[in-house]
Amino acid sequence: MARISPFMLAPPVLFACLAGLFYVGMQRGDPNALPSVFIGQPAPAVPERGLEGRTILADADLRSGDVTVVNFWASWCPPCRAEHPQLQAMSDAGLRVAGVNFKDEAGQADKYLKDEGDPFFALGFDPKGSTAIDWGVTAPPETFIVDGDGTVLFRFAGPLVGSDYEQRFRPALEEALAK
Repeated sequence: MARISPFMLAPPVLFACLAGLFYVGMQRGDPNALPSVFIGQPAPAVPERGLEGRTILADADLRSGDVTVVNFWASWCPPCRAEHPQLQAMSDAGLRVAGVNFKDEAGQADKYLKDEGDPFFALGFDPKGSTAIDWGVTAPPETFIVDGDGTVLFRFAGPLVGSDYEQRFRPALEEALAK
């Protein structure tokens, strides 16, 4: 009678374990969603600084009674540039779009807004990224929907473009506006 070596059983057992882990991983919730601990919580503080000649974003702006879209962006960020027309369209449609420019140079940010248009009713400037950390921003762009009382309703990581914008961000914004 032939004995089966434990070394011969190891590859199929290891494969079965990995396949099981992958299967369980695929069954979890939305793989693109990055949960935020701030959903349902008061919005963190905004930067105390702004860009010269522009309205400075204040904490009171997030508690004005109106839904506010808060966008973290940088002039050096290609995905931020890609979503800029969508931010402008939202602003043109009458939505309150606030911006927080972070890890950027004031001159470059100002030039970008002069060249491409300024969709923001108010703007915070966070050159060291400390406010972005407080908000849990991992990389630009990230956009938050904040209720009129300052409660964070939704977090969207990535540029507001394409089907991801249409299928995830837009419905969350419409729901917030309908309240």
